[in-house]
Amino acid sequence: MWEYEHGIETAATAEAIWRLWADVENWGAWNAGVQKIEIDGPFSVGTQITMTPPGEDPIPLRIAEAVEGERFVDEVRFGDLLLRTVHRIDPVGQDRVRVVYRMEITGNGADEVGPQIGPGITADWPETMASLAELALR
Repeated sequence: MWEYEHGIETAATAEAIWRLWADVENWGAWNAGVQKIEIDGPFSVGTQITMTPPGEDPIPLRIAEAVEGERFVDEVRFGDLLLRTVHRIDPVGQDRVRVVYRMEITGNGADEVGPQIGPGITADWPETMASLAELALR
């Protein structure tokens, strides 16, 4: 298994963060890694999201978990690999939350392939999460 986690603290509310996450069609407003995005149902377990990064093929994501105001998990399969991204909002004190993204790559070959592809996938998380938090404060 390969894993990576990044978190930031913000004064944005959990509700504001959740609203931005659930507004999938506008993820491109705070995530530069989204050129095009489509969702085939409500922001809930089982719904598919098709995200197209700039210059790349569409990536079919499935929402595997969704707990309003707390977390959601999306998953994508590439052959024998499963890439899970956990998006979490943790309370850290009065008027502050910690937004955490965690990627887990599992399956056959994850120990070899994870270190090769994982850092490229997660490289923009600090900027993406900062943009998310900034927009949530407005």
